Amino acid sequence: MGLGVTWAIDWLQLSARKMAEHRVELIELDRAIGDSDHGENMDRGFQAVLEKLTESAPDTPGAALKLAAMALMSKVGGAAGPLYGTAYLRASTALGPQEDIDAAALAAALAAARDGIVARGKAEPGDKTMVDAWTPAVEAANEAVALGADAVAVLAAAAEAAEVGAVTTDPLVARKGRASYLGERSAGHRDPGAVSTALLLRAAATAAGFPDGEQA
Repeated sequence: MGLGVTWAIDWLQLSARKMAEHRVELIELDRAIGDSDHGENMDRGFQAVLEKLTESAPDTPGAALKLAAMALMSKVGGAAGPLYGTAYLRASTALGPQEDIDAAALAAALAAARDGIVARGKAEPGDKTMVDAWTPAVEAANEAVALGADAVAVLAAAAEAAEVGAVTTDPLVARKGRASYLGERSAGHRDPGAVSTALLLRAAATAAGFPDGEQA
């Protein structure tokens, strides 16, 4: 059995809670190498997602993710809005009208989200961006599918890999975004977008029923 719209809605609601809980942490991370607004933007964006959910009830996981995409693109400033909005929109398109999302479809949706971020932001692994969390997450999801894992296990693998990926941004020198202006001084700081990615993917696994074990 796969994951349905209840999971998708729970994921978005839990994501909003995570962004509120980690708002200050994300602000502090962004203050070191960015504009100090990532936590505020992500919190505001997911509060907008919650508002949209009260206005209309999506009937498929894809519809729920499309709702999130529209809310984030309209409410989140900086780079995060377009990047995360594109990610959710690409994932929504990948899922289509399916009501029950199996492991393979879920991994494909995560890959579509990552590819959307890459296409929009032109970043690659090693650039010290959210791609450094998304890429290992996608790779872990694909490996889990190949091993016969179910959808919950796929999400758990993706979340754990994203958390590790976020940590690995610490020593990197930023090559994209605002942080790239700092050059070598960006090393020694964790990328806030990679951290928010890890939080969101952990929320997806938790919403699916996997115990919350966030590390990033």
